[in-house]
Amino acid sequence: MNNRNFLVINGPNLNRLGKREPGIYGAQTMEDLQTELVLFSKELLLDLSFEQSNNEGDLIDLIHGAENKFRGIVLNAGAYTHYSYAIRDAIASVDVPVIEVHLSNVHAREEFRQKSVIAPVTIGQISGFGFDSYKLALQVFHNQLKGDTL
Repeated sequence: MNNRNFLVINGPNLNRLGKREPGIYGAQTMEDLQTELVLFSKELLLDLSFEQSNNEGDLIDLIHGAENKFRGIVLNAGAYTHYSYAIRDAIASVDVPVIEVHLSNVHAREEFRQKSVIAPVTIGQISGFGFDSYKLALQVFHNQLKGDTL
C-alpha cells in the first residue's frame, strides 16, 4: 500500500454537480472538483483516487475495498448521510479513517439534513465550504501523516 494513497468517494447526485441546484451546490462540475483536488493533492504530496456512485451497495463495496489499499477516505455520502445505517456499518467495519464532507452547510438547511448517521464512525465532519470542504479533509490527512497518527 502506498502510504500517501487516499480515496475520495462521492455519493448520489454528486455526478450532477453544475446542473443540480446551482444556488446551493455551485456551477462547477464533478470534473472541476477532481481537477482542483488533484492539483491540491500534488502540493501535499498525496495520491488520490476518485469514485462516484448513486447506489448504496456500490458505496459500501468501495468502503470495504479501501482496506489495505488507502490510508484514508474522504466521503461525501450525499443524502445517504442522513439515513444509511448500512454505510455507517461499512465505515465501522474497516480499519480506514473516514472524513465526512459536504459542499453545503447541512446544519443550516432542512432539518432532515442536520442529522448524520455516519458521523459517529468517522474521524470528523466538514461542511459548508464547497470544494474547500474536500481540501480541508485532505489537509487533515496530510497533517496526520506528518505526525504519523494515521
